[in-house]
Amino acid sequence: MKRLRILRRWFARKFGYARFLCIALLIGLAALRIADPPPVEELRVRIFDAFQVIDPRVKTARPVVIVDIDEKSLAKFGQWPWPRTRIADVVANLTRLGAVVIAFDIVFAEPDRLNPDVAADTIRNLDDETRTKLRALPSNDQLFAEAMRNSRVVLGESGLPYVLRELDKNLPVTGLAMLGEDPQRFMLNFPGLLRNTPVLEAAAGGRGLFTIRTERDGIVRRVPVIMQAQGLTMPSLTFEMLRLATGSDTIFIKSDVAGIKSVAVKGFEVPTDRNGQLWVHFAHHDPSIFVSAADVLEGSLEPQTIAEKLVLIGTSAVGLLDVKTTPVSPVMPGVEIHAQVLEAALTKKLLSQPSYGPILEFGAALLLGIAVIWLAPLFGPVTLVAVGAFIAALLVGTSWYFYTQHKLLIDFTYPLLSTTAIYLTLIFSSFVREQAQRRQIRSAFGQYLSPALIEQLAQSPEKLVLGGEEREMTIMFSDVRGFTTISESFKNDPQGLTALMNRFLTPLTNAIIARKGTIDKYMGDAIVAFWNAPLDDKEHQLNGCEAAVDMLERIDMLNKQRELEAQEGGPAFFPLNVGVGLNTGVCVVGNMGSDLRFDYSVLGDTVNLASRLEGQSKEYGFPIIVGSKTALAVKDKFAILELDFIMVKGKKEPEVIYAIAGRADTAQSGRFQRLRNLTIEMLACYRSRNWEGALAAIERGRRTDEARTLELLYNIYEARIRGYQTNPPPDDWNGAFALLTK
Repeated sequence: MKRLRILRRWFARKFGYARFLCIALLIGLAALRIADPPPVEELRVRIFDAFQVIDPRVKTARPVVIVDIDEKSLAKFGQWPWPRTRIADVVANLTRLGAVVIAFDIVFAEPDRLNPDVAADTIRNLDDETRTKLRALPSNDQLFAEAMRNSRVVLGESGLPYVLRELDKNLPVTGLAMLGEDPQRFMLNFPGLLRNTPVLEAAAGGRGLFTIRTERDGIVRRVPVIMQAQGLTMPSLTFEMLRLATGSDTIFIKSDVAGIKSVAVKGFEVPTDRNGQLWVHFAHHDPSIFVSAADVLEGSLEPQTIAEKLVLIGTSAVGLLDVKTTPVSPVMPGVEIHAQVLEAALTKKLLSQPSYGPILEFGAALLLGIAVIWLAPLFGPVTLVAVGAFIAALLVGTSWYFYTQHKLLIDFTYPLLSTTAIYLTLIFSSFVREQAQRRQIRSAFGQYLSPALIEQLAQSPEKLVLGGEEREMTIMFSDVRGFTTISESFKNDPQGLTALMNRFLTPLTNAIIARKGTIDKYMGDAIVAFWNAPLDDKEHQLNGCEAAVDMLERIDMLNKQRELEAQEGGPAFFPLNVGVGLNTGVCVVGNMGSDLRFDYSVLGDTVNLASRLEGQSKEYGFPIIVGSKTALAVKDKFAILELDFIMVKGKKEPEVIYAIAGRADTAQSGRFQRLRNLTIEMLACYRSRNWEGALAAIERGRRTDEARTLELLYNIYEARIRGYQTNPPPDDWNGAFALLTK
């Protein structure tokens, strides 16, 4: 056991638990990439999307034309579906204009509803001779089939999620040759297949699926080149067009144990992913490759528009439009995606993911991960950020180079994210280590310093030096009234006195801390606290006054609890009353003391005045007395009552002092308004030397319901006025009264 502990300490010192954790993380990330769950794949393909948005395919040739059954065509030739004879005219006209291959992004699954034999059976009041002649006429489907036999036409078919009907085994299929492993298990598989009517299928030169399966986020990035549908291996519409254009009889599928590698016909080999899908290199939507079907039918097109081009027939008419989303365009007709596949194939601008791509990704992730694990703890933060930025730029640049120069999709997100995850793990472990050091500081000084100072020192240990700074602060002094008498009652029970002190100091302290205050010191039953240091507090006056009111409320609750305890046989009850003085001004705050022992405290005239105000609270009969700066800052939030204009002992400048009688709800009450008006009237008469008027205001006040609240204040002013009536103040008297005691 001892050897194991020694080995563990040696491992932690030489190698570090963080590095060991990062190696485990590197292995886990490699397993995640092998599993390649959908979120990982989606992140990768979105990076490829960004490449195409930044640098889409630029068209250097337009070998494909889309014959569009648009609104113009429907307005001129009627609603869809058109008679197959009209479709036959489209094929005949395109063939005459020199189309290489014609393909339909449309399926003709049912016989033409306008076939002559259908008309013979559905039109009423026809004579028998006419019905016989109609039945003898060739069907529209036969005329369409004849037009296809005179051209090279690929009919579109659609994969279905269900079986619609049994397949006709006698219909022709495309020849396939499989090189390597059996590819069928890798192909996309559609349970059902929607085919054209048999007469059309038999006449067509080729058949291909135009089904495009969007990815999880609804974007088309890959289209299948070869797939399974109701047990048949089918080429895509576009690849069947290439087969017909090259005169090939067979499509070759190359595959290995990893999946399908490519699909080829004479002159073309298209690289695919393992599922036989082609990455489409998109260009922006190109209206110039669309021609109206109406113009084809009317023969108004120039021959060069169609000659020697591959022709796709689709629709953009409202209600018929098949709209897809691509990386470069939020709206693109589905037929144009087929056109873009053909353009990219014919101009040799296809995208592909090379089989060695994952090897490059794994290799980069492994090398960079090991480098970060080994070197990161040795580098400074600036160097590490610079190296990280260089690595990120290298990965992105390499991926971009392969995309732009070789049309290869190499994923840089996996090695980049893998390296970043390892780097963040190292940072986190460093953070945990620093937090442990801070906990040691808190533990070492927690018995001597205030919590706020401890936290400041934990964040910045360099502040453990003597010194201070000037800042505006709000200072509080609080004291328990009559504590000497209370102490005497516990002279035979010092433990009881200690318990009582802790019991009332705790809620008072909590009230201060809850309002962002810092406890400076405890002096017996007194508390000294301040606001706006060591942490900035823009509302320090408000928070100080809120804390004072909270303290009174908490003392009231404590008194009620103690009274109930006394009634139930506990210690004798005597109420605890607290006086609070608050003052705001510029102070010096900082670490003060000696080189061996110092404390974070505050000094200044503002502190002295706060102490004097606390002492006067018992004289004026109000538990909270504040200086003028404090009162003016919170006058809209509290019930403020002016008390006096005093000159405290040791100061040359007088100070207006105020009482806080409650919060804003108290200030709006009728009772407080009466108190305030009575006090204002009395003070106005007093300061203007109208002694009789001041005494009359006092007498009126004593006859009101609020007399008890102002009784001590009235007594103070009545005694002063009687003295001034005998010995008037000097002519330069400004209304200030010099306090004789501290």
